[in-house]
Formats: sequence, structure tokens, C-alpha cells
Amino acid sequence: MTRKQRVRLALWLISLAPGARAQPEPPAVDPGGPGRPPSDAIVLFDGKSLAEWVHEDGSPAKWTIAGGALVCKSGTGHLYSKRRHGSAQIHVEFATPLMTEATNQARGNSGVYLQNRYEIQILDSYRNPTYAVGAAGAVYGQYAPLVNPSRPPEQWQTYDIIFHAPACGPDGKVTRPGTVTLLYNGVLVQDHVALKGVTGGGAGDDLCKPGPLMLQDHFHPDVKETFLRFRNIWFRPLPD
Repeated sequence: MTRKQRVRLALWLISLAPGARAQPEPPAVDPGGPGRPPSDAIVLFDGKSLAEWVHEDGSPAKWTIAGGALVCKSGTGHLYSKRRHGSAQIHVEFATPLMTEATNQARGNSGVYLQNRYEIQILDSYRNPTYAVGAAGAVYGQYAPLVNPSRPPEQWQTYDIIFHAPACGPDGKVTRPGTVTLLYNGVLVQDHVALKGVTGGGAGDDLCKPGPLMLQDHFHPDVKETFLRFRNIWFRPLPD
């Protein structure tokens, strides 16, 4: 029997297994492409409108749009998505500004907060040494990235995040912590890590409820403005 015949036989035997034919086919999804999200994604920023974003007090977003990018206006406050998410695949593209006079945590600092609770650090980590759990791609204060695939400032970079929200019991208490997997510029830097708690300053009132995506307006005493740019922000809800 040839190898091809053995493969065909194995597939035929699998098809006879109990329940194999009872499972429905997965739904078809257009995967999108560069600058185009999958067809089942919820788009939070498409380069044209800030309608999906507010500040903490509910006021309209004061950040600006330039060249199809969402630009942080330092001092106006963090941005929060109006939509709240549970478990999700999240896509964010960002570009750190060129800040040659700044170093360490002052250079291109921002963050993406999942559910406004867990920070995925954004930083210009290209030839900019800092503490490991504060580098770009870190789950801030908890897990350093496995490697540093950072591009130079002003170049576009991507975070593709798989977030599973904490599991909770009938009493509302967490029975299993949330987890994060992160691909940074297509490179795995967080491998299904269990979240140890909320990031300092995050909202930890009820970990069992969905929360907004938050983009950080980071303050550092050594810099006046940090013109972080974002584009192509979307998420796909996942089963909890």
C-alpha cells in the first residue's frame, strides 16, 4: 500500500468515527488582508472615525486622526472603546515616535489594556534597554516578552492578541485566571500565560464582566508629549 493510499484509508476511518459526521462545518470567514480585517471582526478604528471611542468620563475622544492614524494627544487622557469585550482575538497596529532625547520608559511609552484591566506594554524597545517586564510586548509587571522583535520608531508594528477572560463560578468568584497569547510583529512573545491580576491603575471591580479596550495616554515627567499612532484596531469575540 502506498503512502497516499494509507492516508486515504486513515481519513476514511476517521469519517466513520461516532459523531464525526454530526459536527457542523465551521462558518466561512473572509480572512481580510493588509489593512483589512476579517469579515467577522468588530472594527474599533478604521482610519476615518473616532465614533467607537470615548474618554473615561464618557466625553468624545480628543485624540486626532492624521493620515489614517489615530494620534495620541498627550494630556487629554486614555481612550476607551465603547464596546466591551470578553474573550477575544484582538488586533492593534501602532508606531512609536522618534524620541532621541528620551530613554528607558520615557521613550514611546503607551499600552493596550485588555478589558481596561491587563496591560500589554507599548514602548520604543528598539535599542532602548529597560527592565524586562516593562519592555514592548510585556504583560506589564508580570511577564517579559520571550524575545524582542521591535522595529525602529516610526515604523508600523502589530500586536495580535489572543485573550481568554477569567472563568467564574456561580458566586461570581474567579475559578480560573485569564490568559494571554501575543504575537508581536508576527513573532510569539507571550505563550498562553496566566494573568496574575490587574495592572496597577486598571479597573478590577468585577473580573467576571466584559470591559473596554483602553489605549493609554502615558505620562512621564521627562517628556511633554508622546505622539503614539494607532491604526487597524479590531477584535473578534471568542467563546468564553
